Amino acid sequence: MKTKKIQGLTVLKYLFLVIVCFVSVFPFYFMAVAATNLSSEVLGGKLTFGTHLFENLTNMFTTVKFGRAFWNSLRNTVVTTILSLIVCSMAGYGFQVYRDKAKDRLMAVLMLSMMLPFASLMVPLFKMFSVFRLINTMWGFILPFISTAFLIFFFRQNTKSFPIETVQAARVDGVGEWGIFWRIYMPIMMPTFAAAAIVTFMNSWNNYLWPLIMMQSKDTQTMPLLITGLTAGYTTDYGMLMLAITLFTLPIVVVFFTCQKYFVSGILGSVK
Repeated sequence: MKTKKIQGLTVLKYLFLVIVCFVSVFPFYFMAVAATNLSSEVLGGKLTFGTHLFENLTNMFTTVKFGRAFWNSLRNTVVTTILSLIVCSMAGYGFQVYRDKAKDRLMAVLMLSMMLPFASLMVPLFKMFSVFRLINTMWGFILPFISTAFLIFFFRQNTKSFPIETVQAARVDGVGEWGIFWRIYMPIMMPTFAAAAIVTFMNSWNNYLWPLIMMQSKDTQTMPLLITGLTAGYTTDYGMLMLAITLFTLPIVVVFFTCQKYFVSGILGSVK
């Protein structure tokens, strides 16, 4: 009797997981299916793959500057991610390894800055960037996100698990502070860098509000702005729209599955 009860609970558990999995995967399936169908078929709720993929692709490249927007997003996101990882990891490493009361107070101020919404900073940032003529430039997109309080805190928390004895031994062997960081700290903390890279890449790739203000020409617009523009006309081509969203999603999927084996250990390391 007890065995049948356990088997029944197991069946219910797997049934629940199947339902949750279906609900989670279905939007991606519908997005991929809609990218191959006409707008009328998408609105009609067609759930099978169609034969209009190349037609939607041709319409997209001839109607909007998809290639340019994709390149702008990819370039800005990759540069932002690389620079952010370097700057924030150095800051987090410095806060933890070279500790004193002044640095602890500065870290407290940085933590308080996380309470400020980015929307409250946009007006002064825009005025400052307009003075330096950075509007419609790559650096105008990148500079506000190179150093963030969250990533500095993230690296600082993970650095607590970094063996300080390794640093001391390297100093005894004559390795400089830059050598310790680049040749010892970075390889050991690779899971932390991978987790931070995923978070930074996703935030930068999906960034909409700041590019909406800074990128005021079609030659500098990013993918979120392009996709929003596809719905701004009198009629919306949903097949083309879904194809654009599908292509927009692919880089995030690639980055996540490339770094996923480090992601969990990197996130868990920050709360040890």
